[in-house]
Amino acid sequence: MSIETPAATTASITINGDRLWQSLMQLAEIGAYDDAASGLTGINRQSLTDEDGDGRRLVIGWMKEAGLEVTVDQMGNIFGRREGTDPDASPVMAGSHIDTVATAGAFDGCLGVLGALEVIRSLNDAGLQTRRPIVIAAWTEEEGVRFGTDMLGSAVAAGRLTLDYAYDLTDKAGLRFGDELERIGFKGERSVRLEAPHAYVEAHIEQGPVLQQKGLTLGVVSGVQAISWQKVTLHGRAAHAGTTPTELRVDAGLAAAQIIVHVRAMVNSGRYGQLRATVGHVRTSPGLPSVVPDLAEITVDLRNPDDALMAEAEADLELFLAELPQTQPGLRVETKRMAKTTAVPFSDEIQDAIAAAADDLGHETIRLMSGAGHDAQEMAAITPTAMIFIRGQYDGISHNPREYSTPEDCTAGITVLAKTLQKLSA
Repeated sequence: MSIETPAATTASITINGDRLWQSLMQLAEIGAYDDAASGLTGINRQSLTDEDGDGRRLVIGWMKEAGLEVTVDQMGNIFGRREGTDPDASPVMAGSHIDTVATAGAFDGCLGVLGALEVIRSLNDAGLQTRRPIVIAAWTEEEGVRFGTDMLGSAVAAGRLTLDYAYDLTDKAGLRFGDELERIGFKGERSVRLEAPHAYVEAHIEQGPVLQQKGLTLGVVSGVQAISWQKVTLHGRAAHAGTTPTELRVDAGLAAAQIIVHVRAMVNSGRYGQLRATVGHVRTSPGLPSVVPDLAEITVDLRNPDDALMAEAEADLELFLAELPQTQPGLRVETKRMAKTTAVPFSDEIQDAIAAAADDLGHETIRLMSGAGHDAQEMAAITPTAMIFIRGQYDGISHNPREYSTPEDCTAGITVLAKTLQKLSA
């Protein structure tokens, strides 16, 4: 799809970095907690919790103060629209999410939403108008930590997942997504299936160390790698730790450990290219020091920028899981797919627009593939899309209270976002 950017005089706008920072810090107060591990203040504002509802209401209030027309769809996705001089033209969209993991910082997702809002505020301050409307999106349940499917709101809006599928998802307490959405007051009336915008741009912290190691403030994101999430449940047999001979045990905990070691060996083998594998959740039952576990539950996260090599890695893991009961007769293995996305390349034209905006502002950039999933990958299915990465400190740590991007870097990234949106909406 070609992106038309007709010649137009678009005066440069100045992003109010102090106002942007104040918005980030004020939103960070909602869901704040004292993190004992780091000694810092973390944020726990998981999707469809009371804290998420409070954060949504704060952001909507800011949108309305900026003169935006706010609508909420059936998935709770929030849209703030600034009209253009040609209201019939398809809009340019920018955004991200404000839901967090349980141990979050202040920037993941929030910078994309509040940065887009700051672009609107700054356009208002300068008295500037665009030909195309600009829409800010705040997507529901991007993180996937509560209901088990990441990029959920944008995936339903873009048509990859159905509304019924989303509504029937449950959290660990058995609470249903659709019921929780209604409980916090964000089951909107707007149809969830999104009409394709003219383009979509998402600003986001990198969540990795590349930009900091290269001494660069900003990166242009070329795409998102393939992601596979599975939950593996291992059924063994409980037994006394002291009286049961080793050869008579069916140890679910041992089986979990074997999987953890195997997926690391897959990575180390080099057979699957740039494969990354993580077991981020481990639970055993009954969880007692003197009892052989009768059950173990783990998650396996595989990521790869190459779809073919990802398929080979998944086949390797599937075969290993199928053969694992042979090591302990009586062991039973269950798997459940939590999420699966293919590698998503972003629009060359949108990447070029971002790079040109950064260059005009004096920022050297590199192009890099995202290792994390983002709402932008869902939007790429229906419209030309790309992302701006903004440098994080402390090797880009994220999903952690130490997550941090400087006020100067945030301002630089959102200034590039502003210039890009001006060009696309001219």
